[in-house]
Amino acid sequence: MQALSHPFAAALVAAACVAAIGIAAFAWVLFREPRQLIRAEYGRQRRRLRLTVHRARIDGLRWCWTERAGLDASAPTLVMLHGYTGSKENWYRLVPELDARFRLVMPDLPGWGDSERIADADHGFVAEAAHVAAFLRHLDAGPVVLLGHSMGGGIAALVAAKYPDRVARVGLLDAAGVHFEDNAFGLAVLDGRNPFGIEDTASMEQYLSVLFHERSARPPLPWPGAIAFVRHRRKEAAFEQSVLDRIGRSDERFAPGDAAGDIRQPAVLIWGAHDAVIDPSAMALYAQRMPQARQVLLDRSGHMTLMEQPRDVADAVHWLIERGTPA
Repeated sequence: MQALSHPFAAALVAAACVAAIGIAAFAWVLFREPRQLIRAEYGRQRRRLRLTVHRARIDGLRWCWTERAGLDASAPTLVMLHGYTGSKENWYRLVPELDARFRLVMPDLPGWGDSERIADADHGFVAEAAHVAAFLRHLDAGPVVLLGHSMGGGIAALVAAKYPDRVARVGLLDAAGVHFEDNAFGLAVLDGRNPFGIEDTASMEQYLSVLFHERSARPPLPWPGAIAFVRHRRKEAAFEQSVLDRIGRSDERFAPGDAAGDIRQPAVLIWGAHDAVIDPSAMALYAQRMPQARQVLLDRSGHMTLMEQPRDVADAVHWLIERGTPA
């Protein structure tokens, strides 16, 4: 067989070198900075939804949030607070289902996602509620519709109760902060363990099975996404445990439920019927303290109602805005 010409051979060698460098760079990102791969996917989702990224220093903390501008300046602003181990991106499936008139604001809470984390800072319900109140003041949007999921639901309840001038209406989704019926997740937390801890793909599978009722609703994690996710969560383990100690076992673990009786704004409570994290019995406990709240139980959802049944969640939010009445 005739030997390759020198220029062609050189080009092949150069291409091989470039490919090798690319593979090496990819491996470095995967194993040293796994969150970069996750951010890349989030960026793709953000562009598809036409969301914009915003950053600001508010009361000494650097915040990051995404927004969708509303088509009607007189329509409400919706602010959405994510849950424990979550981030602003948890709300992205809900975005297309919400009325385009509304301005949507999805922050990473301090310590989470792309917002600032300060070593040894308090990330419990009360401290985060004060941070959120400062964030709402910075938005300067007037009283907002405040939605919170899980840990974010507990924070939203405290903000609505303690800073009523900044919250016009409130929606709590699978909200933490009350003493619900015992389940495996709650008992593990009380025992000092983190049932959301991820060390390998097996524990990741367990994590997702607890969060989601239907497997088809889980976010896709094609290779190498699963590897990147596991590595990122390993790095987060100590921080996650410190937050769980605060919101799950400290003297303020029921602060949101205790404050809920002071919520006078129109409200909606949204729960997954198969929630294995915050048992659905928690919805009735919140409802006892918020008699004005409509209760919505979603029969095809686990804990991640905002991702499992986004259209039904959006319908409940639209009801809150259009028909909800105060206490």
